[in-house]
Parts: sequence; structure tokens; C-alpha cells
Amino acid sequence: MSQDSAAVPDAARKLAARRRREIVAVLLFSGGPIFESSIPLSVFGIDRQDAGVPRYRLLVCAGEDAPLRTTGGLELSAPYGLEAIARAGTVVVPAWRSITQAPPPAALDALRRAHEEGARIVGLCTGAFVLAAAGLLDGRPATTHWMYAPTLAKRYPSVHVDPRELFVDDGDVLTSAGTAAGIDLCLHIVRTDHGADAANALARRLVVPPRRTASDMGHQRYLDRSLPEEIGADPLAEVVAWALEHLHEQFDVETLAARAYMSRRTFDRRFRSLTGSAPLQWLITQRVLQAQRLLETSDYSVDEVAGRCGFRSPVALRGHFRRQLGASPAAYRAAYRARRPQNGAPELALRPERAERPERGERPAPVPGGPDRFSAAVAAGHGQATALAAADPGETGKPHSDAFASRLPEAPVGRGAGRPVLPGQRERPVG
Repeated sequence: MSQDSAAVPDAARKLAARRRREIVAVLLFSGGPIFESSIPLSVFGIDRQDAGVPRYRLLVCAGEDAPLRTTGGLELSAPYGLEAIARAGTVVVPAWRSITQAPPPAALDALRRAHEEGARIVGLCTGAFVLAAAGLLDGRPATTHWMYAPTLAKRYPSVHVDPRELFVDDGDVLTSAGTAAGIDLCLHIVRTDHGADAANALARRLVVPPRRTASDMGHQRYLDRSLPEEIGADPLAEVVAWALEHLHEQFDVETLAARAYMSRRTFDRRFRSLTGSAPLQWLITQRVLQAQRLLETSDYSVDEVAGRCGFRSPVALRGHFRRQLGASPAAYRAAYRARRPQNGAPELALRPERAERPERGERPAPVPGGPDRFSAAVAAGHGQATALAAADPGETGKPHSDAFASRLPEAPVGRGAGRPVLPGQRERPVG
């Protein structure tokens, strides 16, 4: 949940007297990627007061014994060790070398102490795994690189992972998505500390946009089929592969369970433990994503798209599509083609014979990129860590989903989260 100003939770602790928020400690580990590591060094470590950017004091700390090797075999020598973190009011973990390795216990202890004393803890990209290992993300919303978000959700089930966001500000703990999203979060910190003018001045010096959203990035496109890396060796991998190859057919979760030679209850449990997502939620998301691709790349009518994506009716497609992307299929296609001119000339939104009449009361499709609901909703449409109300307007119109039922009492993360689903609601076949 990208916020302009963080609402510090009640659990946030008062900053210890020896810590100052403008003192920023950056925790480096061997094997960390140099790009992510350099982001906080550039943002907080260079004096740009001449440009109107307030100065921070940077402490670069080694999270483990030297030498620290990084991308390309470079060796880094940090001027400080873990003891310097005791002075910092902001601690940044820019990246972690491997999501399969446990971070050093001494570094985790230093992060816990800093948090207990009121320091702001920041994890960029895979740095979220270090924060999670320290227990700092328990019960909190967080994000990380889209490719590793399902693994983070599986390994730390108490963390509410939302891979749709460029960054998540939960007051005293902040996380960002992959690579360049770390710049967005660092700019957000400057904006929170010193206001929009300072952040805009810094953005001009860095030659980056002062404020981006996931819709600006087309961020949701990268989430199409993201599943944990471990699924390749799991027996469910074959079932998942079959489902992705047969989305044009009408089948439900019971069909997948049968192909896995499991009962429905066992299949649901295994699928959740492997992916962090309920199978019905995942299947609906994949069908909508397939519809999205066909709307972008073909001239099939909406009725034809519905059939080719396994929905039993165009009405069912429209309901799921609007719920996930915030617009009807026809409006999405028109907006997509309006921003994808070919041969230097604007392209017609829809061929006349394929055009779908706008639904009653529907706004004309806005061109994405502007500050409108559609562009924001598109970014919020995907992600395996947010509950979706899997309603089928073609039948009763009532929500029915078992997706993340255990997390529903918590506040939903990010924009456009689905409505809570009441316990005991039954699930029906997709479409």
C-alpha cells in the first residue's frame, strides 16, 4: 500500500534517545546485487543540499565478516560493523543474496534491537526476506520482487504479501518490490521526512519520476504465472502445467484434484502450502489473465474470448474481469489499443464488427497513465497474496471464494482488494 504519509501503528515504539531518524544505516551482505545495494547509498549518502535536499548521515555497515563480494566479483569494504546500527534511526537492508539461505543471526538480532528501540526498518527487494527472518513482518503487509513473492508468502505465512505494489509503508517497517522500486521507496522516505519539494528535487537530480505507481509500470504484467521456484520439483507441477495449457476448456478445481489423485480437501491444502494461494483464486486469475492477453493480441469478440478462456458465459468473464481489473473487457481493449499505436499512427480502439456496446452507466475507457480509477485498478488486479471475491454474476451474483479465508479478517492490502468472504460460503466451478 503506497502511502503519501505513513500512519504509524500503535505498536510502534518511541525512538531511543541515541537514535536519530536522519542517520541511515545500510546493511550489506556478501553476494548482494550491486544495483540494489547502491540505491540507498546514492539517495542517502550524497550531500545535495545545494539542490534543496536535506542531508542524511549514512553509515554503511557490514552484516557479516569481510570480504563482501558483490555482482561481477567486486569486493566491498564497509567502514562500519553491526555495532553502528545502534545509532541509526533508519536501517535499510537493500538485498539478500539468496532466498534459500538464512541470514546471519547476529544481523537479525541487530535488526530486532533497532526495531524495539523505535528505528524505521526498510527492506528493498529481497531484503524483505531478512526482515521476515527477523520476525519484523509478522502480521504486517509487505512486498518483494514479484518472482519471489509466492516463496515469501509460503515460507512466512503470517506475512501478508502483496506483489502488486511498488512499495508498502506500514509505519515503522517498509518494503519495496524488485530492483528500481527501491528508488521509489527511498524517495517516499524523503517525502515523508521532508515533504514533496525535497523529494521532487531529489528525483530531478536522480533523473527519475518523483512518484510512480504500479500502473505506470504495467507492473501487473509480470505477475502472470508467478509461482514458487520449488514447484518445479513438486508433483503438483504437472497439474499446474496442464491447467495452464487447457485454460480454454471448462474445468474446475475438482478436475485438478482428480488429476493429482487427491481429494479436494487434500488438494486445496497442498496447493495453498505450495503457492500461498487457494486453487480457485489462482485458476480464476489465470483465466482472466488469458482473457487479458487475447483482448490485447487478437480481434476475437468478448463472447469468443470468454469461450477461449474457459468461462461458461461472457457474463461470467465480465464479472471476474471487472472485479480484477476495474473495467469491462471492451473498455480494457479500447484503452490498451489507444496507448499502443502502430506505425506511428493511433490505432482504432475496436474494429466495428468486434465492438461491444458499453454497459449502461459505464464511463468511456480512459487512456491509462492518467490519475484515474482505471489505471489504478489495473495495477491492483493481480497477485496471489490478496483475497479475491470469486463471484459469478452469471448465476446468483453472490460472492463465493475460499481464497485466503484465514487472512480475511485482517485489513486488505493495496488498492482494489476484494470484499471479505463470509466463512462457510460454498465454491462453484469457475465461469
